[in-house]
Amino acid sequence: MRVSIGSYNTPLSFVTPICSRPSGGGLISISSPSHSPPALRLSSFPGLRFCGGRKISVGARAGVNGASETTSFEPYLEEMDVVTFLDPPNYLIPLDPGSYNPAAYLWKKIEDIPEERRHRLLQLLNPRLISIAWEIAGTRYHDPKFVKKTDSNIRFNKDAAIPFHVYNCRTSGGPFLIAWLKFFKKTIFYGNNGKTYGRFSSGSIVAQFANQLCPLYFEVTQMKEVMSTEQPCDLAYEFGDGLFDLDEFPSGFPKPVKHPYPFSDEVVIYIRHMGPGVLVGQAWQEGKELDQVPQKLCGEILMVKEYNPLEN
Repeated sequence: MRVSIGSYNTPLSFVTPICSRPSGGGLISISSPSHSPPALRLSSFPGLRFCGGRKISVGARAGVNGASETTSFEPYLEEMDVVTFLDPPNYLIPLDPGSYNPAAYLWKKIEDIPEERRHRLLQLLNPRLISIAWEIAGTRYHDPKFVKKTDSNIRFNKDAAIPFHVYNCRTSGGPFLIAWLKFFKKTIFYGNNGKTYGRFSSGSIVAQFANQLCPLYFEVTQMKEVMSTEQPCDLAYEFGDGLFDLDEFPSGFPKPVKHPYPFSDEVVIYIRHMGPGVLVGQAWQEGKELDQVPQKLCGEILMVKEYNPLEN
């Protein structure tokens, strides 16, 4: 196996793992072409990436303005570390899972990825792995010290009239009415009333038209648990009826209007901090009727902060 460090190729003495992508999905698997391999730690060589022209092709990703597009790239080992931890080969599974906090380990692996490359997680993690990430992020609450850890280093765009920051998001979609909810953007901003708000938007032509007619605004609130499951969380995005009392918005944003169904039916997205600039959410349609049984609106949602060098 050879890895590149800058412009140099350096040989490594262990058996070369093979990165492959099964047809129909974006999940990377790692296998060995020969005898049983040692317990290879991908993080042993930070900043390295696989060479030899083996690129990973992903069928869809969050592109410009949230639109999906096809891309291929050479994954770095820090990114592969996250994928392998969420879906490890048998020979990489810890002997004693109770000897460490999985959420703390996942946080450190995400922290190791440079901010400008964290968006690749949207390509590498398919919906199944995003659901696993939600569960692993939940183990953070088992540690009294780690439960207080949040992504407190988020910086707003100070040059904007209304401070805001943008996340690219991925989920598995949902019912026909929200089938566009696969790759989209989330903007978080401060209102002049002291509260924090956000908005979902998509980049497709049809969705852009809908974005102006029915902008999906929500209010960000502190929340300790998911109402339907009583599982712990950090935040909640409460959509309400959509008619928020906002006088100022980021440039180009339309005024709030009443949400269309199903977002008008008490939709709440519960958020867990997963790592620096990375969140994972679970969306629920809780319903207005007292006897209505809450149901999940879509698959778990991965949210990665959009890199902006001007904010650094």
